[in-house]
Amino acid sequence: MKNLFKGAVVVAVLFLSTGLVSAQQKIGHINSNEIIQDMPEFKSAQTEFENLQKSKEAELQKMGDVHDQKLQQAQQLQRNRSEANKDSIDSETQKIGTELQDLGRRIQEFQQVAQDELQKKNEELFAPIIQKANTAIQSVAKEKGYAYVFDIANPGISYFAGGDDLTADVKTKLGITATTP
Repeated sequence: MKNLFKGAVVVAVLFLSTGLVSAQQKIGHINSNEIIQDMPEFKSAQTEFENLQKSKEAELQKMGDVHDQKLQQAQQLQRNRSEANKDSIDSETQKIGTELQDLGRRIQEFQQVAQDELQKKNEELFAPIIQKANTAIQSVAKEKGYAYVFDIANPGISYFAGGDDLTADVKTKLGITATTP
């Protein structure tokens, strides 16, 4: 009976001490989107990316305009076609048709290459920024003794109840002030 009592006491002490240890773990949260978007590097990277994107769109628009002009030219030739000039018109429209096919292929290739370039540029510009933010988040969490820090911007976590918001501390770590543009 004494052994059973001692065993129950030992189990109760272990159970309570485990509960106390886990209760001491600090849990916090951050909003990584807010942190990253407030970083000066993000703003300049975003501007650079948008400029590249606009230039690619302008080039594609020029190619589309040339395609439209060729198509209109072929349609105009077809409207002016008669029995007397049908051989020359047919030859010309066939030539334009070949040019349109070639231009359509080049437009499609350009779209694929531009999409690949934009994706690579996006990674090149934003990966270091995200890494810098993650390093600052980890540093703040370690300095403040947090066992867990959840990112409320992550769609995988749809609910958080309380906890300490470390977003401001991470921004401070990165040198971002409330007045930073």
